[in-house]
Amino acid sequence: MSHSMTLMKKVNFDVNPIGKFGKIVRRTSLLCVCVLFSMVSVAGEANETSPLVLHGEMTQGALLRGQVPEGAKVRLDGVKVEINSQGKFVIGFERKAPLNHELTVSLPDGSVITKPITLTERNYNIQRIDGLDQKMVTPPQSVTDRIKQDNIDVAIARQPKSALDAVFTRFIWPAKGPITGVYGSQRILNGTPKWPHYGVDVGGPTGTPVYAPASGKVTLAKDLYYSGNTLIMDHGMGVFSTFLHLDSINVKVGEYVEQGKPIGTIGATGRATGPHLDWRINLGKMRLDPQTIVTGQPN
Repeated sequence: MSHSMTLMKKVNFDVNPIGKFGKIVRRTSLLCVCVLFSMVSVAGEANETSPLVLHGEMTQGALLRGQVPEGAKVRLDGVKVEINSQGKFVIGFERKAPLNHELTVSLPDGSVITKPITLTERNYNIQRIDGLDQKMVTPPQSVTDRIKQDNIDVAIARQPKSALDAVFTRFIWPAKGPITGVYGSQRILNGTPKWPHYGVDVGGPTGTPVYAPASGKVTLAKDLYYSGNTLIMDHGMGVFSTFLHLDSINVKVGEYVEQGKPIGTIGATGRATGPHLDWRINLGKMRLDPQTIVTGQPN
């Protein structure tokens, strides 16, 4: 079942390590799983007969959202999972995460639920991008300090673990346009293997509006060397959206933005071959696939 797709045509990509026109298949055989009972909304309440709710796609790169009764404790593979005051929690699985995991819920009455989690394995595209300015593939020594500071600023912006619970709402696409790049793709830039792509790209003309996919607080709004005009939003529970290569940013650090409100416009700033939005999702330092938390297409 292992296969890969090699893209030879020059298209509009971001080629940013921090983290295409023509349709690219996102994934196959993905499962949308609700554990123990169907969940009408992500923030639905657990009930007496079903104390564990887990919502999301059981696949590598996925963000899952869950709920247990207040006072319960949750562990994933033996590691404590943070729970908010309503019993809600989030877990994630990296691009190449092992396929087998175990979720353990210790209930207030002393009983324990053990839930095996089996992920589907994903096959990722290989993307060859040629014709880039070589300084954006291998940056000159003169910008090394800037890149280091950019990485520090991004790490700080993703540190807060706020009590915001917008992460438990239904996310919407932040821009309209064709999907021109997908999560997990291996990048070969001017013949040199580089970091995989950790976002989903939405193509569009410069100036196309970008909207908040869920409510959140702005924690970074800055021009970075690789990703150009970059915006980071905190949705709560350690989950952050990052928007790269923006032409303009319409919000400020510290501002709380409601879902659907304009936050900037599509551009081609930083290391990009053309205008597009690169949208990323992080759970702390874990890079996850935005397409596992949003439905439908962006156009």
